[in-house]
Amino acid sequence: MQVRNAVIPAAGLGTRFLPATKVVPKELFPIGDQPALQIVIDEALGAGIDHIIVVSNRNKPAIEAYFKPNDELIGKLEDSGKTELADRLRSIGRDWRATIVYQDNPKGLGHAVGCAQEAVGNEPFAVMLPDEIMGSSALLAQMNGVCSSTGGSVVAVAEVPRHQVSSYGVIDPSGDLSNDGVISVKDLVEKPPIDEAPSNYIITGRYVLTADAWGEIAALQPGRGGELQLTDALKAQAARAPFHAVLSDVSRHDTGNPLGFLTASIELGLVNPELQGDLRTFLGNLEY
Repeated sequence: MQVRNAVIPAAGLGTRFLPATKVVPKELFPIGDQPALQIVIDEALGAGIDHIIVVSNRNKPAIEAYFKPNDELIGKLEDSGKTELADRLRSIGRDWRATIVYQDNPKGLGHAVGCAQEAVGNEPFAVMLPDEIMGSSALLAQMNGVCSSTGGSVVAVAEVPRHQVSSYGVIDPSGDLSNDGVISVKDLVEKPPIDEAPSNYIITGRYVLTADAWGEIAALQPGRGGELQLTDALKAQAARAPFHAVLSDVSRHDTGNPLGFLTASIELGLVNPELQGDLRTFLGNLEY
């Protein structure tokens, strides 16, 4: 079955970006001329997904406002001859569907994803963490294919030096890495000590989950940090059903902190046809 739904958890208050996030949600900060959230949505659309479910917070009304049509603004743009920009605004939610749900009592990533169950229904779904920007839709599209062919859930992984594994969820492989970057998984461990980590493949911010994950999410008990950890639900799935990871060479940018957001903006600007020339000239002229 083609994965049609993507859940984007966006209820966090962005405290590392205060005071800016007091007014503007971090997910709407621009990278070039696109909000970070829209870049993640475009990745989902490129992988065949047509229903975006954003898990938001009622203290972030701008998230919901982003998806609402603004006919007055579009009309003004068209009247001034900015038809291309008007069409870009009109296209938000035109050929795909957006649903906003709320996480009123944050209890961790597992809880945030669980808030989207009614909107998704009994279908496989992607989970896309907006703090991670991918260079293309290729990784998510491959994960969708692996989910369809195996009938099991899939996580994206990256290979890191072993001294970094204790900061992440880590997979315990049950087989070798295939030529196309797929690994079968028997267990997942949240932030293991370095000497106890079963591999140096860390879980990154893309998941494709089968519908039976909802039962595991509903049964979650507080885990590390007293939160409902999505990794714990995935552990339960991996123990009883096919479960795989995909290692991809698609570029990945961590925008969860100010430095990461800044470097992602620069790196993505350098591959943007409209920005790269002037940006390269600017960077080349900098004096340190």
